[in-house]
Amino acid sequence: MNVEAIRRDFPIFQRTVRNGSRLIYLDSGATAQKPRSVIGAEETFYFNHNAAVHRGAHLLAEEAEASYESSRSNIATFLNADPEEVIFTKSATESLNGIAYSLSNSLRMSKSDEILVTEMEHHANLIPWQQLAKRMGAVLRYVPITSEGRLDLSQLDSLLTERTKVFAFTHQSNVLGTINPVKELTRKAHALGSLVILDACQSLPHMPIDVQKLDIDFLAFSGHKVLGPTGIGVLWGRKSILDNLEPFIFGGSMIESVTMESATWAPTPRRFEAGVPNMAGAVGLSAAIDYLNGVDMSRLGEHLDSLTSYALERLGEMDGVTVYGPQSMEDRGATISFALDGIHPHDVGQVLDQHGIAVRTGHHCAWPLMKRFGIAGTVRASLYLYNGSDDIDALVEAIRGAQSFFSVKS
Repeated sequence: MNVEAIRRDFPIFQRTVRNGSRLIYLDSGATAQKPRSVIGAEETFYFNHNAAVHRGAHLLAEEAEASYESSRSNIATFLNADPEEVIFTKSATESLNGIAYSLSNSLRMSKSDEILVTEMEHHANLIPWQQLAKRMGAVLRYVPITSEGRLDLSQLDSLLTERTKVFAFTHQSNVLGTINPVKELTRKAHALGSLVILDACQSLPHMPIDVQKLDIDFLAFSGHKVLGPTGIGVLWGRKSILDNLEPFIFGGSMIESVTMESATWAPTPRRFEAGVPNMAGAVGLSAAIDYLNGVDMSRLGEHLDSLTSYALERLGEMDGVTVYGPQSMEDRGATISFALDGIHPHDVGQVLDQHGIAVRTGHHCAWPLMKRFGIAGTVRASLYLYNGSDDIDALVEAIRGAQSFFSVKS
């Protein structure tokens, strides 16, 4: 991939940061930067087509609705799904909370029933299921992880049983980079009658996702991690299931009929999209999908695998650096968490920032995972299409600078 050409598509990389340094952005796991085409798509919508969708009969309303629904169709094609199965939300967090709430009104659960998650989940795919278990009086269980940061499937047969009503897990860990065996886990869950909910926030920006081949029941992702705008997310679900779920937000545009005593709901997906939606955000997300299609997801995956392998090699050569998560590229994504001996992650992050390098530090919204490894947090470098080997080299030199600085200071 021509990384320099890609960087020119992103206005933010034209600026300088600390001490006139170029921006080295290694925090795409938190949010990705935006290409001009995405920024321009939102601008064009507001300049020319802004109106509330699904409500007006005038020209702008028709144009806005056409743009909004075209975006839905584009995202459905990206997922190999039916457009009626694509629900726009404000974030993956809202998507996961929403489906947990809707299931609480639809699943009949008793104290003998169980919900299964994993030890590596982001809080957004843990706490909603904690709360669902609490509301329903069910038991929350989890699949532990190994010291290498992979799921320990040796106990799966005792954890995933006929009592399991929901199995919710991440496709790729936002801390460790571990890619989980979705097809295998889904096959076993379905054989036992469990629903499968997949958190694809970290995987979908990096690899092709086909919901039909994965055979899952629900999927959530955030637009801002996939080059799209903030404030827009997607919940995909099988229409046969969605049609039988209660909505999780109520209000305008999601109803079929209303009296003072009761209401009935519009068909899926509108029944799950109460109020005026983030229309410009949906258009921007569609433009982000177009950009990724232009890059080619397979080529992107190859680039990120090569870059991650290089980063693991360089970090592995350093003294005093511990990398958490898989040390090989087998089922591993472009997220690398590490710690420096004797230096707090926040201090490392501040030193790297002085070199113009943006990383994430802390617990990464995964406290149980940090406790599993007995640490307070890590430094996380998450890579994307605008990163190259020059960024990794700069990171390594800055880490050496941090080690030298704190060694002298102590």
